[in-house]
Amino acid sequence: MLVKREDDNQPGALGRIRFFDYYNHQHRHSGIGLMTPAAVHYGHAIALHADRQRVLDAAYAATPERFVRKPPAPPKLPTAAWINKPEHQEAAP
Repeated sequence: MLVKREDDNQPGALGRIRFFDYYNHQHRHSGIGLMTPAAVHYGHAIALHADRQRVLDAAYAATPERFVRKPPAPPKLPTAAWINKPEHQEAAP
């Protein structure tokens, strides 16, 4: 996630480090089910998704009238996340 670079002691490095720490560990991304990249990368997304569902189930049980169309559900987790998705899958040698 965050790689130590030679120029981390240069002006602006602290801002970069803070930005990437926030981006990877605090900001929830809509494209990955409102998870953080760190949660997905380190394998915590499935447990967090289940926790969110338990909270939503409790909210629905306590006040079902608030949910007029259907019981609530957390955003779906992606099966894959790509920056540059390959056009075709190459077979491993």
